[in-house]
Amino acid sequence: MKENQEQILVNRLLQKEESAWKELFGAYSGSLIYVCSRYVIDKEDVNDVLQNSFIQMFRSISSFEYRGNGSLKAWITRIVVNESLKHIKQNPELKKVSEDFEIPDEQNDEEPNFEEISQQTIMKMIRLLPQGYRAVFNLYVFEEKSHKEIAEILGIAENSSASQLHRAKSMLARKIKEYKMSKAAQYE
Repeated sequence: MKENQEQILVNRLLQKEESAWKELFGAYSGSLIYVCSRYVIDKEDVNDVLQNSFIQMFRSISSFEYRGNGSLKAWITRIVVNESLKHIKQNPELKKVSEDFEIPDEQNDEEPNFEEISQQTIMKMIRLLPQGYRAVFNLYVFEEKSHKEIAEILGIAENSSASQLHRAKSMLARKIKEYKMSKAAQYE
């Protein structure tokens, strides 16, 4: 959205114009669903989180301060991330992470190699991570949070955040390796 258009939309949102909210939803719901689905897997839960996010946006639009092009998208994305994390916290069964996942020694320091893999395939692999690993991975990689910040957000120990990130990366590295091997086998 162009800066002038975004600023006009923000002004209309501040006036609580119903058509402006519909325009916001139409313009950004697709990317917000994508952000939410990095954290929440179940489609109904994604829809619930997105709905709660828009309610939160509506309630707090008066505190939004326009800071130039992209600031609206950054603000609504942050709300969706926060609402996704709130959903995880309110559903303790989603936060549980299996600590008995064994990482073979030869993969302990392996980083995922995303070359030659579509973004869609990578996102599918990330969505297959256990909930706790996925939350830590997303916060660290996409939201650029430190392990200390992640620990505070998720209510876990800082070393658990680091451990879960390491395990998430190892699982992704293994999934990518398997994916690439299966692709290579198709051409033999």
